[in-house]
Amino acid sequence: MKSISPFVAAALAALIPGLALADADHGGVKQPVDRGPANADYEPAFPEQANAPKMEATETTIETFVEGLERPWGIAPLPDGSYLVTERPGRLRHVSASGEVHEPITGLPEIDAREQGGLLDVTLSPEFDSDRMVYFTYAKPVDGGVATAAARGTLSEDMTALENVEDIFVQGPPADAPMHYGSRITFDGEGHVFITTGEHFTDEYREMAQDITNTYGVVVRLNPDGSVPEDNPFVGQEGEDAIWSYGHRNIQGAAIQPSTGDYWTIEHGPAGGDELNRPEPGANYGWPKVSYGVRYDGEPVGIGEPRAEGIEEPVYYWDPVIAPGGMAFYEGGAFDGWEGDLVIASLVPGEVVRLDINEEGLVVGEEALAGGNGRVRDVEITESGEVLFLIDSEAGAILKMSPAN
Repeated sequence: MKSISPFVAAALAALIPGLALADADHGGVKQPVDRGPANADYEPAFPEQANAPKMEATETTIETFVEGLERPWGIAPLPDGSYLVTERPGRLRHVSASGEVHEPITGLPEIDAREQGGLLDVTLSPEFDSDRMVYFTYAKPVDGGVATAAARGTLSEDMTALENVEDIFVQGPPADAPMHYGSRITFDGEGHVFITTGEHFTDEYREMAQDITNTYGVVVRLNPDGSVPEDNPFVGQEGEDAIWSYGHRNIQGAAIQPSTGDYWTIEHGPAGGDELNRPEPGANYGWPKVSYGVRYDGEPVGIGEPRAEGIEEPVYYWDPVIAPGGMAFYEGGAFDGWEGDLVIASLVPGEVVRLDINEEGLVVGEEALAGGNGRVRDVEITESGEVLFLIDSEAGAILKMSPAN
């Protein structure tokens, strides 16, 4: 039996004083995860869009897998059980299956590591076994400004160098604000690569997320060599051919849902309004015209409403925020009942968030895990089903979460 929404629960509690808040599986009602008061008083467009019922707590064990990293940002598993890990100051590391950190891999391009910029995401070519191609995103210095860029190179057999590095995408135009780079890079399993960007944060730049003649605040869809697929929504129209969707703020998480092949993203809102989306071709996701959050000074965003005609609704939003990083759909046998759930990195308050997503693509449960360990920047599911998560700090680390006992 699926749980009823927390909003229906609140109405029932008001009508029936003393109504017990019992476990949802037993016909009662659960409250959402408590992260404090909301920044805005907007109502969701549908009951499952926010404040999903808090799920029964998972008992876990957390141990340190890797120490001695500086601002780790992205992680990619290699076929031999080892990993590639990025450090935002501009280093790509090979980490052995036992957690040994090796010297920085050579061959990276020039990287602008100011503010939120630097070396960001990393992933492997779907044909890595034959082409040894590594794809990564970074803050690229361009004409006195900076831009989100995606590049690829061939990893040497001894894991010490990237060779023949070339850009496959450079955001345009360059900005003078080293903030909001987006930067998650994801293969869709159908011969395409998705790259997320941000809108560089400032009042001057954020409005550009509504302008499809640039690549600020968009999802980009390309062929692996950087060429544009002919079926992209704006090919042959006014607008950048590479754009898949637009009106985003700062997308730092993306994943392909194994059961459906759908592409999902998660982006930072302002004060409130972090969004989980399933971007559709040519669709507008609203920033900065509408938001379920408010500006940092408490003033309304855009038109002062959370929705408008022609704007796509998020699948789910948070207020207050979780400040999302990377995410992954859970596949593995370690945690019972997690299969198909979405596992998300949270920078603030700093935790691993689990969402239960039903067959209709709606969020029907939420759990906060691993709190108190610091800012979580990215997550990775091991072959055996444990969760690795990156702690973003000067004394960064990779921690491993396993079921207790």
